[in-house]
Amino acid sequence: MIFWELFYVFSKIGIFNFGGGYAMLSLIQDEVVNKHGWMTVNEFTDIVAVSQSTPGPIGINCATYTGYTAVIHAGYPTWVAVLGAVLASLSVIWLPFILMVSISKYLIKHHDSKVVTSIFGTLRPTIIGLIAAAALMLMSKENFGDPTESSFVFVVSVVLFMFAFVGTRLYKIHPIIMILLCGLAGLLIY
Repeated sequence: MIFWELFYVFSKIGIFNFGGGYAMLSLIQDEVVNKHGWMTVNEFTDIVAVSQSTPGPIGINCATYTGYTAVIHAGYPTWVAVLGAVLASLSVIWLPFILMVSISKYLIKHHDSKVVTSIFGTLRPTIIGLIAAAALMLMSKENFGDPTESSFVFVVSVVLFMFAFVGTRLYKIHPIIMILLCGLAGLLIY
């Protein structure tokens, strides 16, 4: 049943994720696109885009939209899909919440110990790897276009990406202004 699978998958993602929502994206994609086939890569990249633009943590937003979409694709009505969204959202946070409540006193008491310091030192490269995997996952033909199919779309996508990256990173242009500028450019070009 789809609800048990959603609960299991997002509980597993929640407990084994370190590094926040962006680190979680590659785990979610592997489970919902590759292993379970609940959605296509195009649908998943659309869900990531919507999750980034809505308020709240990206990992929970992505779980919410994924739960909804998976239940809809399973043939259930919309009101049941809302239950799937709620279940996926709660499933991704319940085990980490219990874990953090359980170990927070220990971490506060022993935050300077060599064991805790070495554990967090080991997790840092892992978190960077998970975030890099999410970045590479988003650099796909679904987001940038396929250079063999339409080189124009691919070149425009890469130029807009570089413009946005340089504008926000080097020139400190506010992200909302950058989104509006890139949206205007897309409207004019396409």
